[in-house]
Amino acid sequence: MPPAQARLLDHPDRLRWNSRYGGGFVASFTAHPLAVRALSLPLPAGPVLDLASGPSGSALATAATGRAVTAVDCSDVALGLLADEAARRGLAELITLVHADLAAWRPEPGRYALVLGTGYWDRAVFAGAVAGVAAGGLLAWEAFTAAARRARPGMPAAWCLEAGEPATLLPPGFEVLDQRDQPESPDGDAGAKRIMLARAR
Repeated sequence: MPPAQARLLDHPDRLRWNSRYGGGFVASFTAHPLAVRALSLPLPAGPVLDLASGPSGSALATAATGRAVTAVDCSDVALGLLADEAARRGLAELITLVHADLAAWRPEPGRYALVLGTGYWDRAVFAGAVAGVAAGGLLAWEAFTAAARRARPGMPAAWCLEAGEPATLLPPGFEVLDQRDQPESPDGDAGAKRIMLARAR
């Protein structure tokens, strides 16, 4: 696990997520259903990118298939949890951990067979993610919609998808395989989250 980058030491996102993932937090390491679905579809050769990964079960599930995965997060505590679990499962060599602020970090264009983003939304980060998808690769995204703000009125509007997004933000050359609203949880508000799966032609 790389040490915390100096420029991130006082970053509010790092502090917030380190607080959440520290102090007795127990990670489930369950792969996100959207990641499971994407990994079940045909993919070109190449690594997978997991953005805002947290202690990602999706990264572990990807590595378990023998495919390399890069997990990027601002929380070094979350990445440490992922590193420990990857080592326990014998998957450490397949998982590259990147401690970074996604607002400043961008993937290498056209490199990744699958780019995954779940529970996070930023239009600039999404644009970088789109550029990172290899020809024939998949982009799998999940984020809150404006409906989520009914239950969480303090959530900034900028963290929420607008009508039609993220599919409406895709450039020509992407085919949307699925986009649908769903509750945040089985008993949550309808439309609190939206998933999208798209393929680069």
